Amino acid sequence: MRLTQHTDYALRMLIHAALRAPELTTVGAVSEDFKLSLTHLNKVAQTLAETGYLHTVRGRSGGLRLALPAEKIRLGQIVLATEPDFQIAPCMSPTNAECPIYRPCVLREALDQAAQAFVRELDRWTLSDLVRHRSALLTAIGRK
Repeated sequence: MRLTQHTDYALRMLIHAALRAPELTTVGAVSEDFKLSLTHLNKVAQTLAETGYLHTVRGRSGGLRLALPAEKIRLGQIVLATEPDFQIAPCMSPTNAECPIYRPCVLREALDQAAQAFVRELDRWTLSDLVRHRSALLTAIGRK
């Protein structure tokens, strides 16, 4: 199983916002601190704002901040919000009529249960858990 770059960047952006809280952060600061593509991060910020994880502040001194307390943001929910198609294998799609054993196959059930277990495990973690070593994290990105 592999998460998309979009989800990876979303997690990093939320970590950055949590580290900077209650101050605003910017997409540019996230890009600079994590050495990530500004263009891609703009799309990530839009997704996180649309799904209610980030609040955007427009204007000259605008930026981004968490829309929820860090302890309320569960990692599994972020993954579900940012992964466009959370299927482990192509056969999990109901439109996969190409497989001759699609209807009686039990593999889909096994893969679906594994994916649900993955999300449940991630949901045991919050954004607050990820930033509990705040000082070390800020030092690592050069923002002490």
